[in-house]
Formats: sequence, C-alpha cells, structure tokens
Amino acid sequence: MGTISIPSTDVHRLLDDSARPAVGTYQRAFADIAATHRGRPAAEIVPLLRRAADDALLGFTGTDLAEQAEAISRGTRYELRVRVTGR
Repeated sequence: MGTISIPSTDVHRLLDDSARPAVGTYQRAFADIAATHRGRPAAEIVPLLRRAADDALLGFTGTDLAEQAEAISRGTRYELRVRVTGR
C-alpha cells in the first residue's frame, strides 16, 4: 500500500473528474496499464507507470511504482492512500 500527498488543487491529476473529461489522469493510465499488462513482469510495467506519474506531475517513489507494478503483474488490488493538503 502506498501513500501520496497532493495539494487539493491537483487532485484532478490523480483521479478522474467528470468536470474535466479530457484531462488524462493517473487513475485512467493505471487502469489502462492494468488491463493490458496483467501477468507481465513488473520490471516491464514500472517504466509505464513512471511515465504516467511524470505526465500527471505526481511524485511517486520508485518503491511505490514497484509495488503498483507487482500488483498489476499479479492481478491483485493495489491500495493507495491519498492525503489531500490545502493550498
């Protein structure tokens, strides 16, 4: 399980927002990667997650991305705790 802290003004980068349907989010990228890479080696998945995190301007650590990649590879759920900070 990972934890990320993001300013309230940046939540739309992490989670889908019906008010901004054209904005690509990390949530959408993660779901797409999970749908197409289940069973693939985690080492193959990490760079895809890194690119998605970078595109969304989110600061996941290498450990976070490795845990997410392992969950995708195994087809298991990944729990992410999000701490929204004021700004």
